[in-house]
Amino acid sequence: VQLVESGGGMVQPGGSLRLSCAASGFTFSSYDMTWVRQAPGKGPEWVSFINTGGGITHYADSVKGRFTISRDNAKNTLYLQMNSLKPEDTALYYCARGASGTGYDYWGQGTQVTVSS
Repeated sequence: VQLVESGGGMVQPGGSLRLSCAASGFTFSSYDMTWVRQAPGKGPEWVSFINTGGGITHYADSVKGRFTISRDNAKNTLYLQMNSLKPEDTALYYCARGASGTGYDYWGQGTQVTVSS
């Protein structure tokens, strides 16, 4: 199993980024997926969830209305579209296989997002 995030970078407040998580080594379409982030000096923060088919999504209150999670099961890829970025969104963003209720069994290496003027 491998999860590889990409798409992070530095952006000004109000800007946008699109994160990707390329999955391999398992049947991607059979697993719920989650984005989690960790800011410097803080613990992990759950960001967003998507079910296997993509029809059910959930967001942390801190990102609701600004972030959109999606997946392309044909491409084995998970996405996180992030708009109206704020400095407090600065963190290392991870994709994880699973859901908060059942636990995460695999994580990617993370991609850094820095929001700064």
